[in-house]
Amino acid sequence: MRKFIVGNWKMNGMSSDLDEIVAISAVAQLHPSVDSALCIPATLIDRAVTAVGAFPIGSQDCHMQRAGAHTGCVSGDMLLDAGAVLTIIGHSERRAAQQEQDSDIRAKAEAAKAAGLKTIICVGETLDEREAGKALDIVLGQVAHSLPEAAAGDWLSLAYEPVWAIGTGRVAEPTDVADMHAAIRAALVARFGAEGEKIRILYGGSMNGDNAAVLLALPNVDGGLIGGASLTAAKFQPILAAAQVSGE
Repeated sequence: MRKFIVGNWKMNGMSSDLDEIVAISAVAQLHPSVDSALCIPATLIDRAVTAVGAFPIGSQDCHMQRAGAHTGCVSGDMLLDAGAVLTIIGHSERRAAQQEQDSDIRAKAEAAKAAGLKTIICVGETLDEREAGKALDIVLGQVAHSLPEAAAGDWLSLAYEPVWAIGTGRVAEPTDVADMHAAIRAALVARFGAEGEKIRILYGGSMNGDNAAVLLALPNVDGGLIGGASLTAAKFQPILAAAQVSGE
């Protein structure tokens, strides 16, 4: 399975940053055995697609309806029209700040699939949930309830993001990551059979150039959802290099 490295710029990026997006697309071409993409603010998608050509550009959310009275929202069809080819759904920051529930995430994923967008569904536990011994139950519950019935296929990836390791510099121990990814894989296979083996599971907790090689070498870690380290080509490139080596 090819590694999949996806940058999530979150609420960062102005027209002055288009040159950096171009630079990131250029370093991605140096690692042809790795699938990569950038999910950027919707305001930049059209201009970024024009600037980088075939390099995959995505969004960070997708509304569950195709159109209608949803002020401030962006539909899958709109994202596709702007040139996006993928989207993140259910990031922990949206689960927390926008109070998104598993049912919302499932509906959004269905809408993204219907629009023709590849989709990354995020799951993960908070520090309180982990310390209470509930991490596995929380994450597998999110897997069970956030994924559409027709989830199998190369349109879908999952991202496991321990919430306490996002933007904090803290990284889950490799054994913890391996155990959680193995549990997610088992749940996918139990639900979808052999197709569950083909769904890529990314790690999304402060992966960077220093720890990427160790994390990407773990079983069932099929790539990374990268936050801060995706904002510049200089920081993103070492992760791509580690992914290429781990996939050889």
